[in-house]
This record gives sequence, C-alpha cells and structure tokens, in this order.
Amino acid sequence: MMMDDRPTPRILIVDDNPQITRLLHTLLHREGYEILEASDGRVGLEQARTHLPDLIFLDLGLPSLDGYEVCRQLKDSPLTRFIPVVILTGHSGFENRLHAWEFGADEFLAKPFHATEVLTRCRSLLRIKRLIEERDSAEAVVFALARAVEAKSPYTHGHAERVTNYALMLADAVQVTREEREILRKGALLHDIGKISVPDDILNKPGALTPQELAIVREHPAQGAHIVEPLHSMRVALPLIRWHHERLDGRGYPDGLSGEEIPLLVRILSVADVYDAMSSDRPYRDGMSRERCLELLTADAAGGGLDPDLVACFRALQIPPRVAHAFETIVPATI
Repeated sequence: MMMDDRPTPRILIVDDNPQITRLLHTLLHREGYEILEASDGRVGLEQARTHLPDLIFLDLGLPSLDGYEVCRQLKDSPLTRFIPVVILTGHSGFENRLHAWEFGADEFLAKPFHATEVLTRCRSLLRIKRLIEERDSAEAVVFALARAVEAKSPYTHGHAERVTNYALMLADAVQVTREEREILRKGALLHDIGKISVPDDILNKPGALTPQELAIVREHPAQGAHIVEPLHSMRVALPLIRWHHERLDGRGYPDGLSGEEIPLLVRILSVADVYDAMSSDRPYRDGMSRERCLELLTADAAGGGLDPDLVACFRALQIPPRVAHAFETIVPATI
C-alpha cells in the first residue's frame, strides 16, 4: 500500500488478452496503484498521451498498432518519453528483447511471469522515475531563480539567453562535443545566478560603483556556485558559473586563475558574456555598436583578458547588430 503523501502512481496496462489484463490489474491494484487499461495499440497510445501514467505494461502482439510501434511513438514524444515501458510478450527470445530495447523499452517480462518479479520491477522503475522527476523539478527551480535574477534589473533582461546563444555559436565554430555543448548551455543560462545577492540599487546604479559596491558585485560568481553546488546534476556547470570573470593574465576573480587553468568552455562563455555586456544598455551608458564591441573584445584579448583565438573566431561569426550607439571609452565588463 502507498504509505506517504505522494500522488498514487498511475499504471497503464495495454494488452489484448483479458486474462493477462485482469491478473495484472488485480496484482497492481492490491498494491495501491491506480490502474488504466487498453486492449489495442491505438487506444493505449491515446491513453498514455491523455493520462500520462507513471508506468506502462505493454504487450507486443496488439491489434491496430503493435507494441513495437506504440513504444517507438511513446519514446519519440517529449510528452511521454520518460514514462517507463515494460514489454510483455510470450516470446522470450533475444531477438525480441533486442528489438524492444531498440525502440526504447525499459524492461522486458516474458509470459507467464511471476507476481513477485512484476512487483519488484514495477517498484524499481517507479522509484527511478520519481528520482528523475525530483531532479528535473530541482533544475526547474534553479533556472526559474536565474530568470528572476534577470528580472531584478531592466538592463539585464534577456542577458543570459543572449549570452547562451552567442556562446553556443562560438562553441559550434570551434567544434566542441555534444556533451560539452550541453554543459556550456546550462552554465551560460545560470552564470549570473549569484547576482540574486546583489542589491538592486547597485545593479541599477547609473554612476560608477564605489570600491565597496564593486566588491559586492564581484562576489556573485562564488555566490552562484554555492547556490548550484547542492544540485548534483548541475555540478558540471560550476566552473562556468564560478570562473566566467577570470582572465588569462590571472587578474580576474574570484580565484585568480590564469592561462590553461581556465577551461575552454569558461573561456568561450567569457567572450560571449563580455560581448553582450558591451552591446547592451547599462545604467551608466548606452550599448555599443557591433563594430565597437569587436574592437574592444580584441583589445581585451591583447591586454591579457580574453582568449585571443576565441575572440578571432567570434569576430568571424555572423552576429547581427543589436544597437546603433558607439561608446568611445573601454568599459570593463564588471557587471
């Protein structure tokens, strides 16, 4: 029986054999699960899309649409792809298992099956699904917090999204791996999350910051890392969050890294971040033209800040102009 406050798991049984359906229904209902039934593939697929069950028991030999195709469509859809699918079949050969796994099946039970095996695998798959949902929920909270940080100031609205787009364009140009690209995407979207601790009057100050105010702003990379660190699935993005203000010459913050100590993905993010900071309006100045931004990126790289090879590559990208203003003084991208 269900012993906690979580919603009762919903299980869909898709099988055209009424005896099998009745047996599974009785067995699973006794455990406290909510049960849905379908006797052919098309109806089962519609039930899955409509009710979004937590687990599906799926027969292969179904009328109207066989189990392989039902499984394929379930796993191809963002709406249903994370629902665990247990294939039920009277054919236990390896070829059948391999074919089912190719379509994304999570488990395979051959008929006749033992009640204990059904319940054990059912509990295991539901537990895995719950862990995935908890992780996704925690990630959603972190990304929502990052959006809330941007909303604190009209000058930073859309900054993370633009930086992410620029960074991914540069990453594609230097051919990072798919896995590295995903890490960069997460880190770019979250890189300024630590600014939640920076008072609004500092973020929106129209004049120069005092040394004390600048010190507060420079705490945001470390603060951001502290916020994200407890979330295990996001730890790969920690270097981007903590180090996006480091410089190749070692004069960045918070850790004073230099040269190759700064990972490639961080250096890519830094180029994108500085470009957007210069091309966007700030309380103390208008955004700069694309041409002026590229000039200052090159000057920054020559002065020991950004990676010169990445800046050269960024200059070659087709970045559309966002602003028509020119700003003749080099402004450090401290915020």
